[in-house]
Amino acid sequence: MLKTASVCTLFCVLCVLSCHALASPQPGSPRYTPIVAVVEKSQAAVVNITCTQIRGQSVSPLDLFFGLPQEFGRRPRLQRRASLGSGVIVDGKEGLVLTNAHVIANSDEIMIHLQDGRNFPAIVRGAEPDFDIAILAIQGAKNLPELPLGNSKDLSPGETVIAIGNPFGFSHTVTTGVVSALGRTINCQSGTLTDLIQTDAAINPGNSGGPLLDLEGHLVGINTATDTRAEGIGFAIPINKARRVMESLVQKEHISPYWLGLLAEDLDGQTAWTLGLEARHGILVTAVYADTPAQRSGIVPGDILLAINEREINDRRDYVSFLRNQTGEALTLVILRDNRTISLTVQPVPFTNDIVQSLMEERWGIRIGESHGSVVLRNVRRGSAADFLRPGDRILAVGGHAIKNADDLFQAFRRERMAGQILLQVLRNGRAYYARLVL
Repeated sequence: MLKTASVCTLFCVLCVLSCHALASPQPGSPRYTPIVAVVEKSQAAVVNITCTQIRGQSVSPLDLFFGLPQEFGRRPRLQRRASLGSGVIVDGKEGLVLTNAHVIANSDEIMIHLQDGRNFPAIVRGAEPDFDIAILAIQGAKNLPELPLGNSKDLSPGETVIAIGNPFGFSHTVTTGVVSALGRTINCQSGTLTDLIQTDAAINPGNSGGPLLDLEGHLVGINTATDTRAEGIGFAIPINKARRVMESLVQKEHISPYWLGLLAEDLDGQTAWTLGLEARHGILVTAVYADTPAQRSGIVPGDILLAINEREINDRRDYVSFLRNQTGEALTLVILRDNRTISLTVQPVPFTNDIVQSLMEERWGIRIGESHGSVVLRNVRRGSAADFLRPGDRILAVGGHAIKNADDLFQAFRRERMAGQILLQVLRNGRAYYARLVL
């Protein structure tokens, strides 16, 4: 009797497995669509990412017994906060994963979860928040599946794309859609992202960092953001831009922001009225530096910059943020001059630290150095905007951003170079205070 029951059970199991195998789409079947083929070939290279932040929380030993808050005898307790994201293996031999910078921001522990159920810790090889790109190295796993990189320049609006990710913790979720538009620009927490792919493939929290694929199974984008105001509007970083950033991060090279070589001020309503202009957006060029892209393209003081690559420029911060997300390709500018619009093509150049230091001396009036892990003033030009500062003062923060080394200050200058006033935190004789640099 037991033998008969065992045989029946085995028969049933075999039937279920056989039915499952028959139910799966096979090549040659009308159900085996190009989308099914791409997913089948690609999903093993898509990973789920769990990031954990560990923070100390002060508690009382008495809380363990009574659960009551106490104001004395407190000791730190670790609090762990986890977040989810996605990524894609782009170098299986070395175990390199491409994802978004915001996915792993402020993480103390990063775990990679493969489709086959294996889990591995990962370390950050490099991250560029301005481009929302990060590279992770999986620890203890080599010779993994990887996705081939495509060419996002070949994409066309209307073509089918596939997104795979980890939305809301649902592992390896597949969604499809089309390329809705190209060259989009959006503002997000990390700043301005430009040249994005817009798609109606469903992208939800947890999809960030996952791949956008074409019907040939090539990686053409890294999913990065959604527009919360509407459904069916998602964005991905083109793989051509991501590739350039990734290569720099792997080689541990610094990615210099780009600049055009001009100064400008906001074009508010009062300024526009004074100049007799109809425009109510844009920036008014006030200075053009010699031997720069702006000068070579014919930009002159008094020009009003209205748009870059068909995207309106609203103010100085908008302009600076836009340039921080460029990778060196030529830009098309729309200029208003003598109440007529003209179009100019400008080739931006890297905004190197040497250029920054020279401009900082000219515009802010300071020369800096590093000493004992902080930035110290070496010289202050008398009569400059920084006349109230003294050699030996230490710069602790600029515009709310902490300054720990010279690179931090150079980055701060890039952000604030056209601001009319800058808030500084300065340390003098052991005492920290705030002061405004008015230009």
